[in-house]
Amino acid sequence: MKRALVTGGAGFVGSNLCRRLLELGYRVICLDNLSTGQMRNIKELSGNRNFCFLQRDVCEPFKAEVDEIYNAACPASPSAYQAEPVRTTRTCVLGAINMLELATATGALMMQFSTSEVYGEPSVHPQSESYRGCVNPIGPRSCYDEGKRCAESLCFDYHRQFGTRIKVIRIFNTYGPGMAPEDGRVVSNFIMQALRGEPLTVYGDGSQTRSFQYIDDLIDGILKVMAGRDDFLGPVNLGNPEEFTMSELAELVLRETGSSSGLVKLPSPPDDPTRRRADISLAASELAGWRPKVHLEEGIRRTIDYFKAFV
Repeated sequence: MKRALVTGGAGFVGSNLCRRLLELGYRVICLDNLSTGQMRNIKELSGNRNFCFLQRDVCEPFKAEVDEIYNAACPASPSAYQAEPVRTTRTCVLGAINMLELATATGALMMQFSTSEVYGEPSVHPQSESYRGCVNPIGPRSCYDEGKRCAESLCFDYHRQFGTRIKVIRIFNTYGPGMAPEDGRVVSNFIMQALRGEPLTVYGDGSQTRSFQYIDDLIDGILKVMAGRDDFLGPVNLGNPEEFTMSELAELVLRETGSSSGLVKLPSPPDDPTRRRADISLAASELAGWRPKVHLEEGIRRTIDYFKAFV
């Protein structure tokens, strides 16, 4: 029976990962300080004898005998990570160091959850792993963008210097059940506003794009990366290559909710990327059989059903 540590395990991605690992027969330690994670996400797991929740901060050293480490701890919503930018950077950097120290000491395989935000405002489209990005190092998003870039750097330095076993994934926009209704990301914002009969808030002119990945597809990719070749370290993009404008997403949400809400347009936030699309050529070649399966329309329907409980 494999033992896994999931930091940020009460968050959106972390809780879905904990659930899948338990289904696969793992023993799972879920570590979360609950700054953005929610106990409701893991409530159903608490009765499983192979699940252990610890309310701890990843910025503090942690010791455990584990085989795999999934470092997902960090606020991912701009409103959350910009509210406490210093804490966000500390979580990215100190959290990575502490998990890398644990991996080095135990021989565990450590996966760093990075982000498509390392590409910044891209001059290359779609974004492949070879693109080094264009990030504003002193902007309001830099605590997250640069924090994740530093965490990637630490992973490869630990690997080169100490032989630490690592994997690095870059996650593109992901949505689905387990998202916090108030987290401030576009999918949750649009759905909650539509269900409440409020105008949907579109920043800018609505032409900016994102590629949206359903949570189940992401979890499938995570597990395939972890089970892949030891010498395939990444970074590797995990996302859905289908690209949609914010206006198209708003129209889809209104149609699927049956809402008569209108749109209200506000100025774009600073450093908000205008285009984002995952190039998953590397993942498709390295991860046998992996490719996103859930189309946006179907995924939005499932997510709407989940959010109805919060209205």
